[in-house]
Amino acid sequence: MPIRNFSIIAHIDHGKSTLADRLLQATRAVTDRESRNQMLDTMDLERERGITIKASAVTVEHECDGEVYQLNFIDTPGHVDFAYEVSRALTACEGALLVVDSTQGVEAQTVANAYLAVANDLELIPVVNKIDLPAADPDRVAMEIESVLGLPAEDCIYCSAKTGEGITDLLDSLCRKLPPPDESTVPETRALIFDSHYDEYRGVIVYFRVFDGELSVGDKIRMMGTGRTFTVTELGRYRPQPEKAKTIGTNEVGYMVAAIKTLADVRVGDTITLDAHPAPEALPGYEEPKQMVFCDFYPATQDEGSGRKADFEALREAVEKLQLNDASFTFDVQHSEALGFGYRCGFLGLLHMEIVQERLEREGGVEIVQTAPTVTYHVATTDDKVLEIHNPAELPDPTNIAEIREPIVKIEIICPDENIGDLMSLCDGRRGIFQGQHFISTGRQMLTYEIPLAEIIYDFYDKLKSITRGYGTMDYEIIDFRADNLVKVQILVNERPVEALSLICHRDSGEKRSRVILQKLRKQIDRHQFEIPLQAAVGGKIIARETIKAVRKNVTAKCYGGDVTRKRKLLEKQKAGKRRMKTVGSVTIPQEAFLSILDQTE
Repeated sequence: MPIRNFSIIAHIDHGKSTLADRLLQATRAVTDRESRNQMLDTMDLERERGITIKASAVTVEHECDGEVYQLNFIDTPGHVDFAYEVSRALTACEGALLVVDSTQGVEAQTVANAYLAVANDLELIPVVNKIDLPAADPDRVAMEIESVLGLPAEDCIYCSAKTGEGITDLLDSLCRKLPPPDESTVPETRALIFDSHYDEYRGVIVYFRVFDGELSVGDKIRMMGTGRTFTVTELGRYRPQPEKAKTIGTNEVGYMVAAIKTLADVRVGDTITLDAHPAPEALPGYEEPKQMVFCDFYPATQDEGSGRKADFEALREAVEKLQLNDASFTFDVQHSEALGFGYRCGFLGLLHMEIVQERLEREGGVEIVQTAPTVTYHVATTDDKVLEIHNPAELPDPTNIAEIREPIVKIEIICPDENIGDLMSLCDGRRGIFQGQHFISTGRQMLTYEIPLAEIIYDFYDKLKSITRGYGTMDYEIIDFRADNLVKVQILVNERPVEALSLICHRDSGEKRSRVILQKLRKQIDRHQFEIPLQAAVGGKIIARETIKAVRKNVTAKCYGGDVTRKRKLLEKQKAGKRRMKTVGSVTIPQEAFLSILDQTE
């Protein structure tokens, strides 16, 4: 049976998941009765937000020109933060459907995903979707695809994933235009792991594509990366419901259960081979993802002793399980004087961080406190070393720092003509460097800027959407690390530094950023019986200050009559007590204070 492996790629909300639903119905993989919206989006979070977070692989069959084809396709996410999921899916395919909304046209992530597919040497089939809408203009969008991406307008397939119009033509084009998989290059069995998830009862379920040989139930397999061996107890394909199989052959996609209980035994990108006849070398695998945004997760409990330990263990278990489902998420143990033990976690972007936090709380059943996000910096020291730091607390002594280099992103913004000026002002205010301006189509242009990543991780995307009334889109990629006038701003509470609140920023914006933090802290920290100074310092210089006034007890209330010196003596005694209390007393910083820092605006 001929095989075709392809992915569905597109910008957010251009109809990937709906198109996948129609493909399942058109190939009779599901009946009309079984069908529902977002069939392949299995997480509640995906259905609530209307976005795809995890790539999903399905096997269906379609008859074309008198021959039955096996189609293995992967529905991928559209947001820039999940580009790693897309790149992994494309590695397991020979072609891709590039879906474009006929009412919105080519968007930023459309361009990025198309370039990603071209870099993987895939055959692209452009699909103009949503042609049933009153505002649809498929001919204009087809010309836009040709001018921006270089794909011929006459090759575009017009369809409506909602009504099913054009779906049969699309399936026929997939069979005719996509190239067949390459022939095996070695006689030994080799299969690439492209995804996995943890099941409470069956252990780790591995998703793989066989490149050489075949896998059968009962085979003793070896993970070439870890060296561990297992016996295959179950094989199958998703159609989209699990369907067991005795054997998965060359170029086929399937899942495997092999009583794998330890999470560390499976790595996405590892190669599966037979233990009796191992392959001489592993498949290329995947490039490791580069985490660019970091923050700390701590258990939300305030209880001391066994309660806190139990919560940390629950968080550890939840984090380990989530990493098995999301290979682009990393973590390391971290300790904070304010919040105890937790994890320093790395993410591909801010939405990725938000999704991971929600999944930990829902799937892991843990409550967590999250600190403000930071980015990766490279620090050149005076002894010619370069350190990579993810946390301001890791900065070496200022006397040993030659320069601090921050990540620079190339950002492409596609927006309406009337918003060009406002967006240029926004980018210039974030230390952006103008690189170019390109005409996309009537009424739309693409701006290209180079901007420090730290300047866009807080609220840049929200401001972009606000300025363009939702019509602007952006895509970015890390291009370089460059030195600038960066400093570490320390936050001092009662003259004691709190490392969890420190930050690295440009010297010019240090005072403004720190004032916002101090004002939020002043509202969150309770008043004590002594005055609490809140300060921001760069080196030994205080650049901002707020004060939390003391709670004052009226010690002279019961003092009546007599000379004024009686009252003065009581007040002096109170003042001495407050001074002594300030030197020995400690200030409790509530967890809400750390969370409030996330809401800071530029």
